[in-house]
Amino acid sequence: MSSASPEKQPERPEPPEPPESAGLTAALKREHEPEAIRRRVSSRSAHSYMGDAVLGAVDGAVTTFAVVAGVVGAELSSNIVLILGLANLVADGFSMAVSNFLGTRTVAETVAKHRSDEERQIEVIPEGETAEVREIFRQKGFEGDVLERIVEVITSDQELWVNTMLQDEHGLQLEGPSASRAGGVTFAAFAAAGAMPLLSFAFEAMFPGSVGNEFLWSAVITGVTFFTVGALKSRFVERHWLRSGTETLVVGGAAAGLAFGVGVGLRGLA
Repeated sequence: MSSASPEKQPERPEPPEPPESAGLTAALKREHEPEAIRRRVSSRSAHSYMGDAVLGAVDGAVTTFAVVAGVVGAELSSNIVLILGLANLVADGFSMAVSNFLGTRTVAETVAKHRSDEERQIEVIPEGETAEVREIFRQKGFEGDVLERIVEVITSDQELWVNTMLQDEHGLQLEGPSASRAGGVTFAAFAAAGAMPLLSFAFEAMFPGSVGNEFLWSAVITGVTFFTVGALKSRFVERHWLRSGTETLVVGGAAAGLAFGVGVGLRGLA
């Protein structure tokens, strides 16, 4: 007696990829075609200074509006707002730019020092430096003839040898941003965003009676600036633009609130 074989169930088609996912997949495939890979790997892309600009803008908007809020809380005149606000733009902006300049240059100097040290060590104790290269690539999973071939290729070119030691032994980046450009971008962004809280006061000073409530307009303009800068920042921290913008708005508002409270508390001293 034979039993009937079960009918073969038809294969279910795979659900189609969402249009956004399909577009991303296609773009990634184009970026990983042989010619695209060769072009990307062989070319050294210029350093982006957008991160410096965003950080400078955030700090400029926060600190200047904090000054405005503190002065208004102390019930001082609009002229004092402009004087202290402009002083903050110049002094604090310059300080932040110089700090970024010195920090960026220190990184470059550190790379240069380690490069000089490695060149001297290769000249004096090449056997020891060769052993270090061998150990570095052994820890990457290479062994046997393949490992020895890698060591031979790297140690046959001094520049490649030194670069390998800088990256794999010291964890350094071979090329970094320009210190002067990083400082300049930071100052420009600080000044541009930091000027926003002062616009209504400056306009009222030039055209008396045209604004009415300068602090209210300053708060609105600064709030928009906080949110815009935070949304731009999301490109560098891999967060949703709405969340990043709201977070910067809240943090900036909190700083202004603290400054306003201090101004109110010290009002009697003014």
